[in-house]
Amino acid sequence: MIELFYWPTPNGHKITIYLEETGLPYQIRPVNIGAGDQFKPDFLKIAPNNRMPAIIDTAPADGGEPVSIFESGAILTYLGEKTGKFLPAGPREKFAVLEWLFWQVAGLGPMAGQNHHFANYAPEKIPYAIDRYVKETNRLYGVLDGQLAKMRDHGGFVAGAYSIADMACYPWVAPWKDQGQNLDDFPDLRRWFDTVRARPAVQRAYEIGDRIRPPKPLSDEDKKVLFGQTAASVRLKA
Repeated sequence: MIELFYWPTPNGHKITIYLEETGLPYQIRPVNIGAGDQFKPDFLKIAPNNRMPAIIDTAPADGGEPVSIFESGAILTYLGEKTGKFLPAGPREKFAVLEWLFWQVAGLGPMAGQNHHFANYAPEKIPYAIDRYVKETNRLYGVLDGQLAKMRDHGGFVAGAYSIADMACYPWVAPWKDQGQNLDDFPDLRRWFDTVRARPAVQRAYEIGDRIRPPKPLSDEDKKVLFGQTAASVRLKA
């Protein structure tokens, strides 16, 4: 059983997509990030960066004690190796997937996240910051579109066959309108996006998120919790 510490954000959706695609048994432990659940001591013990998602695998492959994993890229890699699904075993194919997974967690996610923040959540509109991150998101969309063009006749997904790389990238492209982008400017990205969006497991994953927290704007109280925290927020009390 996988215990999934989750809230319906792009990084949270990555993991529910994977679990829905594989049918691996799991139970969601909601982490209401607007209410500050990510700073609770029990959660910080398994996710010291106070970010969800995180998992506890109560039945790891080695038969030992439960294993906890934080960081969405690490979770996807762990689950791919545990199940043997959506992460190839051969080193060439495996690292073709991993390099795009790392591209997402190091580039697309953080840059699109800053795009969201300055365009939609910051208390004051800073034109330089908005322009900076909208343009960088646009550049990254172009990188992904170019890769997908190369893969058009080789499986059609980010690294050829559908994999954890696609599951990582899709949730960060899904809010493309909020990122000031137009998918019609990226024909292969649009093709890929529509293909992934149509997958039943992806649709189920988003439906789960909507049931846990129906889509709505962040309140002022949510923003106070989410933005501007310091080291004091993540220090475990003795």
